[in-house]
Amino acid sequence: MNRQNITLIYFGYFEKSFLEKLAGSLKQLFVLDVIIIEGRIDLTQFYDPGRRQYDGNKLLKHVDSLTSEKSLKILGLFSIDVFIPILTYIFGQAYLNGHSGIVSLYRLKNEMYGMKQDNNLLVDRFRKTCIHELGHAFGLIHCHNPTCVMRSSTYVEDIDQKNQFFCPKCRTDLGLNLYNG
Repeated sequence: MNRQNITLIYFGYFEKSFLEKLAGSLKQLFVLDVIIIEGRIDLTQFYDPGRRQYDGNKLLKHVDSLTSEKSLKILGLFSIDVFIPILTYIFGQAYLNGHSGIVSLYRLKNEMYGMKQDNNLLVDRFRKTCIHELGHAFGLIHCHNPTCVMRSSTYVEDIDQKNQFFCPKCRTDLGLNLYNG
């Protein structure tokens, strides 16, 4: 079957307009249809009580198991605090040149850092993180261009400093992966 879309599976509450804006941005950038579906999951199996966070590796594995013949890529959307064993927290992660990735809103919110809520900034950060993780799923590695969306982000300020687009090199690499992979 010809897989020509990106599927966004959201777990937990996300505003419909928020998801539609995200889907529109991804559709325009990747030139692929974007499908939004609601997922159901018992998060207790992913919770690490010692860290009081959710295991990103296990979540990614679960989302990857949901991959369907109909989707080229699948992205699980969460609003929980996620970690991987070697990092205190993550904004998202994906299988390099794989089918899936995950992104969480939790650490992207200004309120996490004692600042005033800013929904526009939250949408912008989330969009960039989704694009970044999909870039990995399409085979892109971290970029050294300071404004490229594929630059690594340790802090939200790193996300704020880059734009939502791929640099010319990553755009070229992405084109090769999209049309040859």
